[in-house]
Amino acid sequence: MSDLPATGACRCGALQIEVSAPPIMTAACHCRGCQKMSASAFSLTAMVPAAGFRVVAGTPVQGGIKGPVCSHFHCAACFSWVFTRITGMEDLVNIRPTMFDRPAWCEPFIETLCAEKLSWASTPARHRFDGFPPEDSFAELMAAFGDAMAGRL
Repeated sequence: MSDLPATGACRCGALQIEVSAPPIMTAACHCRGCQKMSASAFSLTAMVPAAGFRVVAGTPVQGGIKGPVCSHFHCAACFSWVFTRITGMEDLVNIRPTMFDRPAWCEPFIETLCAEKLSWASTPARHRFDGFPPEDSFAELMAAFGDAMAGRL
């Protein structure tokens, strides 16, 4: 992708992040925790390689879940939820794609925790899971995401 790196920012602009690698997957999570964190029916995620992610301004603070399964990071000034790190998946960072001006990064390819989904909520995701995708399907999903998003990211 020739227009990377891309810089995104929280609501107030104090916390700025940069992504230098395209997402490997996008998702909507319907779990009750994400509903509460986002004050919405689901949260949006773009998974990016950790090596292609960095904070360029501001200092993130932990909020929401603070380990041990995952840690949510927010702007210290406006408290926008900006990214998440998942224990055991240190090679990836889950960014909130709405921090960037990249509409394709906001379109979920998969939906997770659909067992907790609000009945009226819907997305254009191509794959849905009551929980998380089985580990053995992740490589296939990433390949399908790459094919589907070729030229759009």
